Amino acid sequence: MSANKLTNLMVAAEPTGHYWFGLADYLKDEKLKLVLVNPFHVSRAKELDDNHPSKTDAKDPKTIAKLVIEGRYMEPYIPEGVYADLRIMYNCRQKVTKAIISLENQLKRWFKIYFPEYLSVFGNISGQGSMAVLEKAVLPEDIISLGVDGLNKLWRERKLRAVGMKRAESLYEAAVKSIGRREGSVGGRAEFRMLWEDYCHKMEQIEKLNIELESLLHKVPQAEEVLKMKGIGVVSVAGFLADVGDLRRFESPKQIQKLAGLAIRENSSGKHKGQTTISKRGRARLRAVLFNAAIALVGRNGAFKSIHEYYIGRKANPLKKKQSIVAVSCKLIRIIYAICRHKEAYDEAKMLSDIRREQLA
Repeated sequence: MSANKLTNLMVAAEPTGHYWFGLADYLKDEKLKLVLVNPFHVSRAKELDDNHPSKTDAKDPKTIAKLVIEGRYMEPYIPEGVYADLRIMYNCRQKVTKAIISLENQLKRWFKIYFPEYLSVFGNISGQGSMAVLEKAVLPEDIISLGVDGLNKLWRERKLRAVGMKRAESLYEAAVKSIGRREGSVGGRAEFRMLWEDYCHKMEQIEKLNIELESLLHKVPQAEEVLKMKGIGVVSVAGFLADVGDLRRFESPKQIQKLAGLAIRENSSGKHKGQTTISKRGRARLRAVLFNAAIALVGRNGAFKSIHEYYIGRKANPLKKKQSIVAVSCKLIRIIYAICRHKEAYDEAKMLSDIRREQLA
């Protein structure tokens, strides 16, 4: 800078997991600009100079610098305030959810080995009736020792109405006729208790995280207006805002669509026109949040359901069901953007009027 009489400095780097977070905070405090270069672009561009696929600490910085000079970089968005808290809490929820799915699979495996008939009596092992039994009896021999009256007594003490003598008789008969393993019952019982304690602990964590996410959403401007849409829940809105952050930084909802990898990609050349698909170049988690939210809206919200039925049933260029859900996801982006950015109230009639329908003859 001194030799070339320059006054401004810009630091460029490849994003390497979480290692650049501390550097980003330091550069921000020093009022220095940090930009990130896509590692995929660096990998493709490093052979332009020497036509060699080598990767060295001397070569990569030069490649990164050239990409920055050409303007092929992005300025990282580091969420602040409530958006930073939302992202951290939602990341925690994703980790706990993944752990719960893993534990559920391990518990199902355990039942398949020691008591396969149990899953036919209780489809959901985490239901109140099932949990009351599993606290006292796990293996078929435990169920037999309790007996029909003992099982029914467990549920009556907890005042559960969904289960009674009929369910107790079914469970007792399943235990008597069980084909599960009988060898290693002590170790099997200990294994189940370990898995079950972990599972219950994770379920408590997910409930606490849901409460925390809901309280954080109350601090986000216009988030409560978004939640007024029938069919969209706290987790979906929290997941959307955790990845997108402050919507005021976007000039158009198409930018959010591109961030989610939902931008339309076309493959055409000359007279050949290929099939259009979504780019999938973006945040896969955000795309999944929008897709799941769209499915819930189509199932529970009459207005979104009518849009979906129009897309898949129109005479000209009808969409497949999955394509229609993607289109509804993009529509959801525009609605949330209008509510949060322009502070508009959710208007179902206006949303339906925006759809370009075929004119009646």
